[in-house]
Amino acid sequence: MSLPLLKLGAVLSAMAMISNWMSQTLPSLVGLNATKLSTPDTLTQISPKEGWQVYSSAQDPDGRCICTVVAPEQNLCSRDAKSRQLRQLLEKVQNMSQSIEVLNLRTQRDFQYVLKMETQMKGLKAKFRQIEDDRKTLMTKHFQELKEKMDELLPLIPVLEQYKTDAKLITQFKEEIRNLSAVLTGIQEEIGAYDYEELHQRVLSLETRLRDCMKKLTCGKLMKITGPITVKTSGTRFGAWMTDPLASEKNNRVWYMDSYTNNKIVREYKSIADFVSGAESRTYNLPFKWAGTNHVVYNGSLYFNKYQSNIIIKYSFDVGRVLAQRSLEYAGFHNVYPYTWGGFSDIDLMADEIGLWAVYATNQNAGNIVISQLNQDTLEVTKSWSTGYPKRSAGESFMICGTLYVTNSHLTGAKVYYSYSTKTSTYEYTDIPFHNQYFHISMLDYNARDRALYAWNNGHQVLFNVTLFHIIKTEDDT
Repeated sequence: MSLPLLKLGAVLSAMAMISNWMSQTLPSLVGLNATKLSTPDTLTQISPKEGWQVYSSAQDPDGRCICTVVAPEQNLCSRDAKSRQLRQLLEKVQNMSQSIEVLNLRTQRDFQYVLKMETQMKGLKAKFRQIEDDRKTLMTKHFQELKEKMDELLPLIPVLEQYKTDAKLITQFKEEIRNLSAVLTGIQEEIGAYDYEELHQRVLSLETRLRDCMKKLTCGKLMKITGPITVKTSGTRFGAWMTDPLASEKNNRVWYMDSYTNNKIVREYKSIADFVSGAESRTYNLPFKWAGTNHVVYNGSLYFNKYQSNIIIKYSFDVGRVLAQRSLEYAGFHNVYPYTWGGFSDIDLMADEIGLWAVYATNQNAGNIVISQLNQDTLEVTKSWSTGYPKRSAGESFMICGTLYVTNSHLTGAKVYYSYSTKTSTYEYTDIPFHNQYFHISMLDYNARDRALYAWNNGHQVLFNVTLFHIIKTEDDT
């Protein structure tokens, strides 16, 4: 901002010097330097025949030189050498006048530039002041968020201490099991060398203690998702595969449903090994086509959404027929409120440790997700929760211990972004990433027995492991 001001000062100084030079030099150049001009009233007479007549020479209040001159007769000017000098002088004065005009224009332009830069500097200063204020506000906000996180973590300290205690108990259980195994091996070698009744009681006692320990582990909160493990590559880009979370430990049947529409064939496999090898044990031809990929097998029956409707079907694998069907009131269907990938995924049926659930959206809830708990026999809605998360913005969702977890996409970079607890009727935004290995997920369901997520990942059947934060019950809580 100082450079244009210096330019302006230099121009004004140059103009003053030129004015002073003209006042001193002009008389000498026209041959008048010998004329004495004492006062403005002094008059020096020169014959017109001899040359110029000068009436007065003075300076005005602004310092400019003022001369009153009478030119000689025309016939003399044409031959007088001084007239040529005067013309040359006038040309020089005109040139200088033009130069001064150019300098004046440049000065005006620089002055406007200075004013513009001054305005910009003031605006920039105001912006810096605003940034400084915003920085202080953001620091305060971030500090408050960190403090709230620390407050949330403080109650976990006694829980972790309890974990340490339980870890010691488990170590003791393992040691006792090893000791009992050694004793049993010895008994096999020498029958009667040990009191069998006492050994039996020790086994029963250990079993009771182990069951008591397991009862302390209640439902947990999702903390981490790892994997995936690719089990098989088969079918189209869209489909579903599942096991029964309520099946016994010896029952490991797998059900396979390829595509999201125009299909009624369900394939059954006796085990994961048979599924991988492709050894089918049975095929079911459903009475209706299904819609979407969000089916679930629960307690020996398949629950699915009937094509082009909001009707839920319960189909028993044991008897091979429909046991119940019911319309899910107000639920959108046929790509009205699907997940981000489409595929008639409007109604998502799922199960967890608590029971059977339906996740969908309604016009009444402005297209946001609704969670309904279902009676597994009659399919009646026992209770519903309305969330504020748009169904069309969800990639997939699944239930764990009565909490709905929603992903923000079905593509690469997807993560669990939102959760809603039906226990407390509250929600929170989360940040739990997982590896979408094959770039497109069209089915993601939790299995409470396996503590794993079953997924259909672009024609690959994969499993994700989940890490849950368990709340340990103490005797004071019972």
